[in-house]
Amino acid sequence: MPVGAIPPSAGIPDTGLSTESLNKSRAASDFESLLIAQMLKSSRTEGSGWLGSGDDGASDTAFGLGEEELAKALASTGGFGLSKLIQSGLNTREAHTQASVEAPATNETGR
Repeated sequence: MPVGAIPPSAGIPDTGLSTESLNKSRAASDFESLLIAQMLKSSRTEGSGWLGSGDDGASDTAFGLGEEELAKALASTGGFGLSKLIQSGLNTREAHTQASVEAPATNETGR
């Protein structure tokens, strides 16, 4: 069989996800990651530190990077479920916007 006869997407399953849907998913996950990182940061700054009372710039930077990576890991595996809630809200808002755009067009043709 010639190579040109095989469609380019023959072995790739169609998941039905658009680029816009993936961008929304990524944005929701990033937002949840930011919230988790801020919660970790606030818990560290209220006390004397995670590992004692070392309050120097290097440890603050190291802990900040560690908190950000931990937050990303938590958000990417589901986190607190906020990203799914945000995605659901965005999808609902988009559906309502789409319905309101289409509704006046159907009312005018019905007259």
